[in-house]
Amino acid sequence: MAARAALCLAGAALSLYALHVERAHARDPSYRPACDLGPAASCTRVFGSRWGRGLGLVEPLLGRDSAANVPNGAIGVLFYLLQGLLGAVPGRGAAAVLLGTSVASAVASLWLAGVLLFGLQDLCLVCITTYLLNGGLLALNWRCWRRLRHLKSA
Repeated sequence: MAARAALCLAGAALSLYALHVERAHARDPSYRPACDLGPAASCTRVFGSRWGRGLGLVEPLLGRDSAANVPNGAIGVLFYLLQGLLGAVPGRGAAAVLLGTSVASAVASLWLAGVLLFGLQDLCLVCITTYLLNGGLLALNWRCWRRLRHLKSA
């Protein structure tokens, strides 16, 4: 339970920070957050790119102004909130949702890591840290799922 809480709190904090950076930079283009380390390591550039909203997939399908084209940070806040709250619920149903959403977040993390590395050619420390947190939640949820599955068969 403590590991889940730590992962979810860190993920939610980073997601909120990403939202803050995006909004602050939109208000003041000269704003330079702590995560901007240089031209090839700029979280501002990543968050402001089309890949920083809707995983880069919503805009080509529904348009830039679509209500579904939300910042990735907002998706992250919801994901970490769901993981944190549902992690306190016992049972296989909750474990299945936790594992399913963790798999989805891992797939999204791999996708965005590829975009970061090959498309944007940037080093976003906030992004990479969230990918690692998502991997940690996936491992945690996988272990919980396996434990519940073995309890049922025993």
